[in-house]
Amino acid sequence: MKCFEVTLLLNGTRSTQQIQASCMEEARTQVECSGALVLKIKPCRRLTRRTKPFPLTLFIQELIALLDAGLMIVEAIEALSESSRDAEQQRVLGVLMQSLHRGRQLSQALAEQPALFPPLLISTVASSEQTGQLAIALGRFLHYEKRMETLRKRIRSTLLYPSVVLSVGCLILFFLLGFIIPRFAIVFEGMKNLNGSAQFIVWWGHLTQNHGTLLLVSSIAGAILLVSALRDKSLRQMLLNQLLRIPQLQHQYELAILVRFYRTLGLLLQGGMTVVTALTLTGSLLPPRYHQNLNQVLTEVQAGKALSSSLESQQLTTPVASRLLVVGERSGDQPAMCERIAAFYDESLERAIETFSKVFEPVLMLIVGGLVGLVVFLLYMPIFEIAGGLS
Repeated sequence: MKCFEVTLLLNGTRSTQQIQASCMEEARTQVECSGALVLKIKPCRRLTRRTKPFPLTLFIQELIALLDAGLMIVEAIEALSESSRDAEQQRVLGVLMQSLHRGRQLSQALAEQPALFPPLLISTVASSEQTGQLAIALGRFLHYEKRMETLRKRIRSTLLYPSVVLSVGCLILFFLLGFIIPRFAIVFEGMKNLNGSAQFIVWWGHLTQNHGTLLLVSSIAGAILLVSALRDKSLRQMLLNQLLRIPQLQHQYELAILVRFYRTLGLLLQGGMTVVTALTLTGSLLPPRYHQNLNQVLTEVQAGKALSSSLESQQLTTPVASRLLVVGERSGDQPAMCERIAAFYDESLERAIETFSKVFEPVLMLIVGGLVGLVVFLLYMPIFEIAGGLS
């Protein structure tokens, strides 16, 4: 979404507003639908300072509290806008109020700013507007977000320690190769009958002395290229595909996908959506290679086939999940069973992540420590031989 500054004439009064739209024509249409005459429209000027991101979780929490207190939706958003001191938050809430004053529902107002409000939240709000339980639906979405954020933080914290160990190990190796070894090379250069490690140290010392600047620039450029390559989405996907060739990692990756799939499906079903609509919205969260399987599930469900058997035939479930879905279909409580499936595999992922940490971190420490120890051994091996010859 882009920001446009619109100068308009409404009821004989000239004013300027900021409108969020995908293009200039859409912004013009939004203003004209409110009965105003567009005088001038142009893109908003970009701010040089960095604005704070919109606090979605805090917004939902405060909105739930105000709705539970008995306020209407428009009154609650107006109260949030008046109490906010951040200009960006006031702008976002102001756009919401403008849409609500034009007679649009809250889900439609949220959909006008897709960069801030995810499709799952918009769908949850849309389903609650039919039942009149907006606060309950927002509470379910907030619980969903907290569970997913907990899982993401757990994975990030697990990957943080190996990243720190690798970074520190690389810095130590860089210091040894760029500063310590050249100093030892000066000592060994005047010696005779050098062994293999001493010859390597002397060779490396000459190399850094003659081409030190080139090696430093090459190392910095290589580090920058590596970081840039890792930020490339296609390269990260290629690296992930290579890692997923390991059977255990592939199994845990599929479990993580199923956890998100069933938790989202349960959230939408609890909001009162039909199975077909909930599956269609949930499909956007699946990787592309699952889309064909999900389309086949939709076809079978629309033909009257049970959800559990359709998911099982397309390999979008597990034996445990399939049995729980069958129980949910018999009892008529599919949403709760979807949440139970997600909770069950949440625990399995937690155990897998903990096992990975216990096994991988010591192995990584041994590898990095072994490389540093090898360089130190190469440095001191000639000294030990000299000391042995003197004795």
